[in-house]
Amino acid sequence: MQSFNVAILGVTGAVGTRMLQQLEKSDIAVDRLVLLASARSAGQTRIFRGQSYTIEEATTDSFKGIDIVLSSAGGSVSKALLPAAVKAGAVCVDNTSAFRMEPDVPLVVPEVNPEMLSQHHGIVANPNCSTIQMVVALAPIDRQYKLHQVLVSTYQAASGAGQRAMNELFDEAQQRHEGEEETAAILPVKGAEHHYPLAFNLLPQIDVFEDDGFTHEEWKMIHETKKILRGDMNDTELKVSATCVRVPVPIGHGESVYFETHQTPAVSDMQDLLAHSKGVVLQDDPAHQVYPQPINAAGHGETFVGRMRADRENSGAYHMWVVADNLLKGAALNAVQIAQELIKRDLVRVPEEL
Repeated sequence: MQSFNVAILGVTGAVGTRMLQQLEKSDIAVDRLVLLASARSAGQTRIFRGQSYTIEEATTDSFKGIDIVLSSAGGSVSKALLPAAVKAGAVCVDNTSAFRMEPDVPLVVPEVNPEMLSQHHGIVANPNCSTIQMVVALAPIDRQYKLHQVLVSTYQAASGAGQRAMNELFDEAQQRHEGEEETAAILPVKGAEHHYPLAFNLLPQIDVFEDDGFTHEEWKMIHETKKILRGDMNDTELKVSATCVRVPVPIGHGESVYFETHQTPAVSDMQDLLAHSKGVVLQDDPAHQVYPQPINAAGHGETFVGRMRADRENSGAYHMWVVADNLLKGAALNAVQIAQELIKRDLVRVPEEL
């Protein structure tokens, strides 16, 4: 079996930690492992497959001899360092938004559009966590019945904003329990004028607001879905709209998805289709209160789908409820799966024209 030199950029973060775990569980043969983070984390150690590794400070010189980079250190870091990694000969799987909308960067969910990997020029983008789980559930339906419109309302976990946001949620819950005033400093957006507590609350803002009143998170879901399912972020035939809400759940995004198809399949046919689709677990037995829940999805790599039903007012329209672990399938696991697919397709190489 061919082995590879792998670097994880941002290994100490919530996603980076899980990237290391998922890499360890994968079938990727790792010859040399390099763990990279900021200067303040340099010197810490992590265990991988029984061996201790010391974290190094990430610089443009960190990628010599590296074949695969798994990156989740923030968009600005990716923009600063990944071009140097590609120049050194590495193929990079980036979990930030830095390159997602670049026309020559594939935006990939392995269950949905793995063929796009052949178009990479050294960087492959991991989609937004909320987009990933939605397209895993929608893609089989789109392939079979052709989607016309998607309207999604998300219920996104605190961990989607990072480890500090998740810690803040726990702190706020404890403060409320003890009768103290909640000290919000991160959500809804770090660096914003106002911060609000998430514990016992809902925040209808994820990321900054655009001029049209949509948040950037909503913008990402709209255009990423089009790019993944239609190959064009500005496709006009597939209509997509989103409302994204942060909820007081540690891990696991929920999504209420309304969709319209060009055909009018029976709900049972779509349930059967999803039950046999890769990466999907159908949990849809309302008579016995069986439906997906974040508390049960946390720690699992599948996308869970339930509450499928036909809309009562519009023919060819349906509803479903989609849940996944946003740190695994929504981030770390999807990145490792991309790396596995690159290896399978013999695409762990930077095109010669670069």
